[in-house]
Amino acid sequence: MAIRISPDIAGIVPYSPGKPIEEVERELGITGSIKLASNENPRGPSPKALAVLAEAAKTVNRYPDGGGYYLRDALAERWKVTPDQIILGNGSDEVITLLTKAFLEPGDEAVMADPSFVVYKIDVAAEHAKPVLVPLKEHRHDLPAMAKAVTPKTRLAFICNPNNPTGTYVTAAAVTAFMRAIPPDVIVVFDEAYYEYVTAADYPDTMSLLKAGRNVVLLRTFSKIYGLAGLRIGYGLTTPEIVQHLNRIRPPFNTNSLAQKAALAALADEEHVRESRRLNTEGMAYLAERLRALGLTVVPSQANFLYFDVHQDGKAVFEALLRRGVIVRHLSGPFLRVTVGLPQENERFITALQTVLKS
Repeated sequence: MAIRISPDIAGIVPYSPGKPIEEVERELGITGSIKLASNENPRGPSPKALAVLAEAAKTVNRYPDGGGYYLRDALAERWKVTPDQIILGNGSDEVITLLTKAFLEPGDEAVMADPSFVVYKIDVAAEHAKPVLVPLKEHRHDLPAMAKAVTPKTRLAFICNPNNPTGTYVTAAAVTAFMRAIPPDVIVVFDEAYYEYVTAADYPDTMSLLKAGRNVVLLRTFSKIYGLAGLRIGYGLTTPEIVQHLNRIRPPFNTNSLAQKAALAALADEEHVRESRRLNTEGMAYLAERLRALGLTVVPSQANFLYFDVHQDGKAVFEALLRRGVIVRHLSGPFLRVTVGLPQENERFITALQTVLKS
């Protein structure tokens, strides 16, 4: 007997994470592949984070600290807020899920850019609400158009800054104008997963919006520059009232004990962050220069990846790179996204791409 399913759920396109490297190599009969597809830190985790894991593993028979007391306390000290303004998540993705569960009802709307992080659309649709998609303008969020898309039904607005998959950012001036244009009861979610990579001088100080009392949520993660993607831990900075509502539906032990302790150690390792940022800046410059030398269109990025146009069938280029053991991400049409890797990985990618484009 066929099961019944809501059309909202049936219409969701599942997120495609890609296959493990080992399975790709087995299927294609290759070895030594490199993965430049998921915007991970190629340096790996902080040594300080790795050092605590062995000791922390001895107590995995116990449930984790359900409130994440020590990590929230350290984050509160870092950002000069109170612990009751911080919510931890199983990756910052989970905080997005909690926001849509807490604040959306069937018929409500959430405004977001297109393309942007696919989880927004999935989570909004899962709550039987309407994702309102506003096309990017020159690969950037069109904040004036997003403000015009806000209606009395709008409950949430998502701004991915820098944006995934394009790497572009919106400026402080643009954010100020956007916040002035929308009703104060709309919760604006600034997804700043790549915050630590940003070098632009006019990047917005969203923390000032929070401290001014606006209904904003600032999403951060330990998955990117901190190199803890496999442990799945992120957090949101917001108002005590919003945290209180999110905690009503947050699973009791949503962040595990290893993740909490590793994140706490990683937060204190400023040298690891500095070196990761330096490696990314140098790698980004190399890749952008070489891609443009190949005649490709490269979108300037403030993240740890580049979004570029190969001016031909992007999926075919992606698959040809895959057969050469170089895993990148195909988005749509002629666009690919490549994560900045280690120097030797970046060079191997460029060499493989040159070969593919010639063939």
